Amino acid sequence: MKKVERINIIMRYINNRANFTISEIMREFNISRSTAIRDIREIEAMGMPLVAEVGRDGGYFVMNNSVLPTVRFTDNEIKALFIAFMATRNQQLPYLKSRQSLAEKLLGLISQNQQDDLVLLNGILLFEGTNPHNPDLLDLSDLPHPMLEKLIQALLSDRYLLVSIQEEEGIKSYPIYLLHLYREKSQWQIEGFYLKDEKRMVFPVDNLTDVKPYSAEKRLSKKKILEKLSKQEEAINFVLELGPKAIAQFKKYHPLKVSIAYTNPYQTTAILKNFIHVHNSEELTELTNWLLFLGGDIKVREVPEEILEVLQERLGLFCP
Repeated sequence: MKKVERINIIMRYINNRANFTISEIMREFNISRSTAIRDIREIEAMGMPLVAEVGRDGGYFVMNNSVLPTVRFTDNEIKALFIAFMATRNQQLPYLKSRQSLAEKLLGLISQNQQDDLVLLNGILLFEGTNPHNPDLLDLSDLPHPMLEKLIQALLSDRYLLVSIQEEEGIKSYPIYLLHLYREKSQWQIEGFYLKDEKRMVFPVDNLTDVKPYSAEKRLSKKKILEKLSKQEEAINFVLELGPKAIAQFKKYHPLKVSIAYTNPYQTTAILKNFIHVHNSEELTELTNWLLFLGGDIKVREVPEEILEVLQERLGLFCP
């Protein structure tokens, strides 16, 4: 019997009894004392209100007026859950081990026919970045950077952080107020307000070596940070009009901070406005590649000269 299935059965067994002992669990399910204790602790961690009775004949009982809730999923809810797992299977998401155990627990709650449906869907549906030759629903093997979960745990309690980043000249520490943690082009990024220089900065999580709370006495208030950021907003220097083909390409991929506004009710034309840091060579290269990706169904209303120069240079490589 699988662990998840055993724990589900033990939970039902416990809920139908006034009290129980570890010895009874051992005999009923033919498991060792250490396994029984581990299972009881896991059941408690899942939220079942067990109370331990001390003494020679002590054991456990479920707290009065507390019962194990019945969890039932419709067929469509089950499919929705597992399709979400399939679609994000190899995307370096945090809490991979918890996603694995969650999938196992969900499988333990459904019938064999429902499990067969999921296996069939897994063989038919294909998503970007997944392996079509692997039929295992529970194969969540693409581990994210080991610092990602530590970072998430830290920011849940405090967004004022001291992050240590590996750079070419060595490890450097930055006191920041974390604005966003996001994933773009298969890489996790930290967007933060650098408290010393009072400016927005982006750090790759892959270069993160440590994270801890930042000293409270040296902080700016969140209100002041947002005020400074609003004053630093750059003027728009990049305006495009998109036709239906360009909009379709935009939906396939676009930089995280770029958005469009539709200009007709049928969503077949749109306008894009943004600010481009022309002195950032990486951003310039990325934007040039993306413009070529959008294709010819665009009209350029405003664009920095630096982008035009790079475009002409790139396009010249393909001309005889």
